[in-house]
Amino acid sequence: MMEIFWYTVAAMGAGIGTGLAGLSAATVMVPVLIVLCPTFAGKTGAYQATAIALASDILGSAVATYTYAKNKNIDLHRGWIMLVCILCMCTVGSYVAYLVGNVVLGSFTLFLTFFIGIRFLVKPDTTRENPVEKGERLDWKGILISLFFGLTIGFGTGFVGTGGGMMMLVVFTMFLGMDVKTAVGTSTFIMTFTALIASVSHILIHPAIILEKWNVMALCIIVATVSSLVSARFANKVSNRTIGLVTGAVLTLLGASMLTLNFWPMLAQYDIIVSILQCLGNLILYIVICIIVVFPIRYITKIPSFVFRKLLHMIAFTCLTVMMIQADNYQPVVLTSLVITVVAYPILQMLENEQWYAPLFVEKSSGEVKRSLVKLFGMFTVVVIVAWGIFDKPLASAASILMWGVGDATAALVGIPLGKHKIHRNKSWEGTLSMTCASFLVGMMLTGTMLPSLIGAIAGATTELYSSSEWDTVTVPIAILTVLLVLL
Repeated sequence: MMEIFWYTVAAMGAGIGTGLAGLSAATVMVPVLIVLCPTFAGKTGAYQATAIALASDILGSAVATYTYAKNKNIDLHRGWIMLVCILCMCTVGSYVAYLVGNVVLGSFTLFLTFFIGIRFLVKPDTTRENPVEKGERLDWKGILISLFFGLTIGFGTGFVGTGGGMMMLVVFTMFLGMDVKTAVGTSTFIMTFTALIASVSHILIHPAIILEKWNVMALCIIVATVSSLVSARFANKVSNRTIGLVTGAVLTLLGASMLTLNFWPMLAQYDIIVSILQCLGNLILYIVICIIVVFPIRYITKIPSFVFRKLLHMIAFTCLTVMMIQADNYQPVVLTSLVITVVAYPILQMLENEQWYAPLFVEKSSGEVKRSLVKLFGMFTVVVIVAWGIFDKPLASAASILMWGVGDATAALVGIPLGKHKIHRNKSWEGTLSMTCASFLVGMMLTGTMLPSLIGAIAGATTELYSSSEWDTVTVPIAILTVLLVLL
């Protein structure tokens, strides 16, 4: 059952990478299948994983190509030499891979994925000051570049199963002057054929792939195709800058994940690194699931903005509990909180200039989300160090955060529509009392004690009443924690 989960995750990641950035399915799928799925252990495991990834690339690239073509984002006048060279060499690479044996996706491709992601985050818009017109023919320099990279990418396609998408994205944007959408559309067109040829070559050379892994192949093809179609449609609806930023975020995350899997035997020797990666993995998986569930609600339903805002807050404050689930001590949780802050802050700073950003996150003021991120994870760090690291009471840290988070959400959901009797700064008796009750119930469920939970709930509600909305993220949990540390 767990392997089916990883098949699905690998195929979904592959499809998103293909539709969004023209990324080969093998870049994502091969490391996941080999490292996390025992079924692909053994002499031919990597070869079978490569064949399944290539098969998933066929339809995934095809539906992405159709979407990009419909939006006129394919330029074969500047890509035909690459197409011919890659088609000629991918079969040769496939045969050599079988002779060599258990070939695993090269580290170079994984590093490339990560650093290209960083590059798009730093410079999301690849449009030149004097852009090349679609359909403009190649000059002699472009022909030489296309020949060199076409032959090398083609061999790599067959040899390690890379559909060449990442290398083609680099060549098309950096050397041949295409914008990112046209580069992705052209590369997915080429990958449709290269993946078909390389996949058929793998299967003909090793027919056991079909006989032994047909069910895995079918699942991966379906999931990858659907994910590729959805991400390609998204990519063609937004600006080049937005697609560059999203592509950068996706490639950076995929590259970091794949590098971790690739070098896991070496990293596993250090317990603290393993613990941090477990915390980080749990957190990323949780956030991705929440995004998939919550963000469609914003556009499909007529949910009030303040309700959606509190849904986002609930996701945020439950992050600490998610990080603590597998942690043996406070250090991995603290270090993970710092990593999230350092990585997420500059990404949010780059995204906040996009038109969709403020409405999506229901920002009250410019820069609110990134400031809240620093305060939230900074507060997580302080609470965990004090409660768990100094007083050895991990339950108190989790309880203080959840009592604050649930109470704050309840106060808004009750106080905004029903709060008629104002007390202080437009806050009402109805909201304050509902926060007290909700915090008390959460405290009772977590600690099993009545008096500490009641006093903590009252302290939290009172602190929230007199704290500014900018700082209650910090002051309320600390007030509740102080009570719990004294009374528990």
